[in-house]
Amino acid sequence: MNRISYAYGQNHFELDPDLPYLLQLYWSDYPERRYELSQFGEFAGHELYEAGYHIDHDAPPVLVNHDLDGRRIDRIRLSPIETPLLKRLTSILRPPYEGGSWHHHFALGYLLADPGLYCILTITGQTVYALHKYAPEHHSVIQGLLSGELFGATWMTENQGGNDLGANRARAVHGPDGWHIYGGDKYFASGAGLADYAIATARPDGAPTGPKGLALYLVPRLDRQGNLNFTVRRLKSKSATRAVPSGEVELEGSEAFLIGRAESGIYYTLETLTVSRIANAVASMGISQKAIIETRERVRRRQAFGHRLEDHPLVRRDLTELAVRQAGGLALAFQAVDLFDRAWHETPPYSIRYHYARLLTHLAKNRTAEHAGRITALAMELFGGLGFLEEYAIARWHREALITPIWEGTSNIQALELIEAIQKKKAHEPLLEHLRVSLDEAGTPEAQTAYKMAEVCIKQLLAEADDAGAWYGKATLIRLADVESVALLYNLAKYKERYAKLATLYMLHFLENKEFPAWAMHDPTIWAPDQAG
Repeated sequence: MNRISYAYGQNHFELDPDLPYLLQLYWSDYPERRYELSQFGEFAGHELYEAGYHIDHDAPPVLVNHDLDGRRIDRIRLSPIETPLLKRLTSILRPPYEGGSWHHHFALGYLLADPGLYCILTITGQTVYALHKYAPEHHSVIQGLLSGELFGATWMTENQGGNDLGANRARAVHGPDGWHIYGGDKYFASGAGLADYAIATARPDGAPTGPKGLALYLVPRLDRQGNLNFTVRRLKSKSATRAVPSGEVELEGSEAFLIGRAESGIYYTLETLTVSRIANAVASMGISQKAIIETRERVRRRQAFGHRLEDHPLVRRDLTELAVRQAGGLALAFQAVDLFDRAWHETPPYSIRYHYARLLTHLAKNRTAEHAGRITALAMELFGGLGFLEEYAIARWHREALITPIWEGTSNIQALELIEAIQKKKAHEPLLEHLRVSLDEAGTPEAQTAYKMAEVCIKQLLAEADDAGAWYGKATLIRLADVESVALLYNLAKYKERYAKLATLYMLHFLENKEFPAWAMHDPTIWAPDQAG
């Protein structure tokens, strides 16, 4: 790995200029957990980094349909490296359920940032989440999932509907021996062949059409007689995220257990999706940080036109963009984490606190995915020709980043849900109050301009009719995310002056569409924070 990666062998926590300050801001247990995070950062930069590269390039999951006796098993064969690694990593899932917080879970997920491995953990974690809150009677399953003895999955969408859950055709029938699901063609099922238990959506007979008629069910891999309870038709061929098996699963007469109340199933489903969207945001910025670690070392080692790359003004400009996007995106992601940590115990009907947390999730999921795509593309460019070769580590991070805008709902879906949260749930009201306080406290002209921008875009959205409001939804999604990022960077300035500068740079570039000012070129605390301090 030393020959193909600059990030390998490094402590990814100790190199991170932003994560410690964000955890200091949000997480009261951070001082006690700092050593653990540093140890995990060492693990992430050594064994995890090498294993992730190996699985991705040489040993992706393989579907085995039959055993030696010809019985259908539809099981995944994993690399001998991946199996023990996943069991070890399931410890990431436990903090929220063992008296800890989501900050702890997502900080470790960010440092991991391997999309395939983290995807397996997140879908297992979502299974735990639904059972913990709404079906605690499945205690043994919960413990098995948290211990790494079992793996979970979330199979919601179907091929005819995609993100439109209301188009699902899977139906649930209740008989003398319990629930069975029929007609469930779950066309993009991550964890297919690996999951021992999945949570899946289906419509009980007699339930209304549309998403509100869906219930949520726990579906075991084996039925009560020990037979295969669902079939895996095939694995999907993918250009990215190769470590997680994703395939097509058929539920036809599959035994299932109702989770909670049938009429609340859509709300349970959206809650688990909220967890996944936060994970998507955190992973997006984790992927970006891996690419930045690679790039910062590259520009210090490589020479061109008689100077190190780092010494050229245009390269410093690109490094500035990397730093501004990374700091702003990571702050946005952990604001979503913090709000969710405060509201996750709520059950339907939810309070404004939960709707506010959900609103931040849409902002964070969408904008961090956009940042990740741009950061990793720019990192590849700074590597020159090597950046586009699969044999080197940097190329993988851009390939992985490209999936983050699609997983857990595209920007169009995030925009539509944002509109619903604003127009029906009034979730913008606590957001505007937070922005007003934070940006007033910052006290700069840029901060006041940012707040006015947020007010204007929300007023415009609220004033438009349905179609026109949807038309402006995506622009509102981006604008509010950028104003929030500016406010959050100003909040971090109490720890380090660098963040006031980053807030100004973020405001100029993303809200006023101006080029970064030349003064940033002469300030290494901006573009080389791991060395400048």
